[in-house]
Amino acid sequence: MSTSLIEHLPKIVAEGKKEVERILERLSSPNKLTLQTNEYVLPSKDRSGLFRGQAKKLNEQAWLNRLVYGDNLLVLQALLAGDPITALPSMRGKIDLIYIDPPFDSKADYRTKVMLPGTTIEQKPTVLEQFAYSDAWKNGTVSYLQMIYPRLVLMRELLSEQGSIYVHLDWHVGHYVKLLMDDIFGKDNFRNEIVWRRAYSHNDGNKFGCIHDNLYFYTKSKTYWFKSVFIARTEEETIEEYSNIDEKTGRRYKSVSMNAAGDGPPRYFGDKLLSPPPGTHWRWSQERINESLKDGKIFFSSSGTPRYKQFADDIEGKQVQDLWFDFMAISSRSNEGLNFNTQKPEKLPERIIQASCPENGLVADFFAGAGSTGAIAEKLGRKWIMSDIGKPAIMITRKRLIDQEAKPFLYQSIGDYQKEAFTQSRLFSRIGDLAQVVISLYGAIPFPDENNPNRNLGYIKGSKTLVMVDSPSKLTGYATLKKAQELRESFLGGWNKVIVLGWNFVFDIGSQIQALADDRLEVLVIPPDLLDKLKTKAGYQKLLKSGQIRFSSLQYLTIKEPKIKPASDGHEELTIKLDNYVLLSPDALPLDEQNRAKLQKIVAKDPLALIEYWSVDPDYDGETFRSKWQDYRENTENDSDPYHVVSNAKLIIPKVAGKRTICVRAVDVFGFESAVVKELN
Repeated sequence: MSTSLIEHLPKIVAEGKKEVERILERLSSPNKLTLQTNEYVLPSKDRSGLFRGQAKKLNEQAWLNRLVYGDNLLVLQALLAGDPITALPSMRGKIDLIYIDPPFDSKADYRTKVMLPGTTIEQKPTVLEQFAYSDAWKNGTVSYLQMIYPRLVLMRELLSEQGSIYVHLDWHVGHYVKLLMDDIFGKDNFRNEIVWRRAYSHNDGNKFGCIHDNLYFYTKSKTYWFKSVFIARTEEETIEEYSNIDEKTGRRYKSVSMNAAGDGPPRYFGDKLLSPPPGTHWRWSQERINESLKDGKIFFSSSGTPRYKQFADDIEGKQVQDLWFDFMAISSRSNEGLNFNTQKPEKLPERIIQASCPENGLVADFFAGAGSTGAIAEKLGRKWIMSDIGKPAIMITRKRLIDQEAKPFLYQSIGDYQKEAFTQSRLFSRIGDLAQVVISLYGAIPFPDENNPNRNLGYIKGSKTLVMVDSPSKLTGYATLKKAQELRESFLGGWNKVIVLGWNFVFDIGSQIQALADDRLEVLVIPPDLLDKLKTKAGYQKLLKSGQIRFSSLQYLTIKEPKIKPASDGHEELTIKLDNYVLLSPDALPLDEQNRAKLQKIVAKDPLALIEYWSVDPDYDGETFRSKWQDYRENTENDSDPYHVVSNAKLIIPKVAGKRTICVRAVDVFGFESAVVKELN
């Protein structure tokens, strides 16, 4: 007989607590996780092809909102740890509201549709998304609860004492997660199970249609921040609820009890000293009772009990309860739709933020999806942090924030992601051991240790091709490429060609490869999911037998030589034109054969159509990319083409003395990034 889910729960909790202990211990170690800043986004989109860079200045701010790409378990750790290098203090105890909408259906289809000129491509989740999702469901609900438990504990650590968390789920796992939340937050800190009707009907055949989701609302403590939310009443609702009419004023009112549970002292009602019924107390102070008697708002029932007249026009509206029926999921007719499967209507985060986050408070969403939480927090004057493991989600969110002209924000990712994955690996104790495995999976033969002390070199049998594997703890860049060239010329008598296999790359690696112009040097990407597949010896053996490892080429952007000429008032006009975009091997993308064939046609005919957005930093400092101009697909304020970015940009920018370094950064429809750096006199 199989073990029931209830029997699994104690083990899930015990293992989750041990994992959290390890994570919290690591926060004070030198190996703590950090966030790296990919981009400092100034939301100024191209509207006419000419952008006046002086119109908005990029001001360093005490707080910057953050959009983070990566596994939220790692993001939560990095936020708890903080990082003085990126001016990010520890966020422990500083977040006022967390709303999360984690996946809750193991059979859900998370494919993304990419609209391209004349065709639509269906993209499966990226390899990192696939592994994160398959890990969450590999043993059904047990795996899901194992995934969510440590994340919820870390979220509690991030909440302020006045903070709240809303977890959005449905019937698949909702009540099991509630049991975990009772353990983490305490049953006494459970506030509501909110039922949201997301549809009018859903025909489920031989059972009642499932048309609602559940939101579990907990607080960090008893002293939490909460503000009642009201919605407008219909005239029918007003007549039904406020059925009495005041004889003197003609105003509608309802009769309300003045008692609440718990003992209390007697109060004077005029000249009468009245005790409350046993086990209750009068809700109001003596001063308020006196004032309300004077205003005619207190009357006595036929039994002599004081009652309060609550007038309909004194109330803001109808107070929202725990059944939310006044808005539903986004339909195909909605103007909110962003072509993202799990996108929620804006009214949902709006209500939650208004109820549970004070003005200028901080809101976080670690399953950001289409970015509704941050977008609404921005509109409501709250600060925000969002993260997601899906590149499509990050791109949609970034575009959405620029469209609504949000404040400048940071786009970040987990620093040294592959280094982190290697650190957690139990199969490899040394980087050299991993390099030997990669060499074998590539189809090469490792050199003996006496010739190969770093154990990262191999050769392809029957050819004069040297293979070099870079470390997962490094960013492959110019120094590595020069080292590979030197080894090709000198190692064991020399080689005709050298292939560099890298995990992580400096963001302008494409420019560096082009500058070297060496056709006997090839740079390939080690699959980002490889360390996940190599978690066990069985996984390694399976990979060796199947041979299904694809090492892809790098994508890169080329631009025409930028032009700069004087403009008025101490400014210059900078013109940048895109030239070409070379996509990495389509075989490495999560596409089926039919969609791969569609992509090949676009690659051959219209490669610039693959650019999702591109941006320019005209004063690049070599460290932080500041996007002071950007254009993206679906920005039709500058042209009428929703499937192409504009191919040239003109910026009016302040003059600088000496050389100017510009950086052009592009992200394609699959989320791959590339950049070009140019120096201008």
